Amino acid sequence: MGKKEDEELEKLKKEKMKKIMKKKSKSEFPNHPLEVTDSNFQEIVERYPLVVIDFWAGWCSACKPMSPLIERLAEKYAGEVVFGKLNIDKNSRVPNKFQVGSIPTFLFIKNESPIDKVVGAVSPKIFEQKLRKYTD
Repeated sequence: MGKKEDEELEKLKKEKMKKIMKKKSKSEFPNHPLEVTDSNFQEIVERYPLVVIDFWAGWCSACKPMSPLIERLAEKYAGEVVFGKLNIDKNSRVPNKFQVGSIPTFLFIKNESPIDKVVGAVSPKIFEQKLRKYTD
């Protein structure tokens, strides 16, 4: 092999090791929503393969009924999905980055990339159907 092929092989090895090291045992996944901030957002999405971020605010009446649902789902899907809650009144960088214009907004992130979004309060059945698309 030539130098170019060696470099490519080394790059692939490093990427594969990164993925292996990133995989967490189910016991390392939280069973409750994490507090997400502008400061820790990147760390959380890098650490877990599937993350759902709940963008909310204390004054948001539509956010309130969704909170218990997120708590239940975090417990039910522990080991598969990590849920996070990001208060938009205290953090503006991440909501701006993902163009969150209404709350509640739920951003689904898989392997560090946004893959889906739910805007507004939805029924538990609809929310869980959406979630199952990415866990099955």
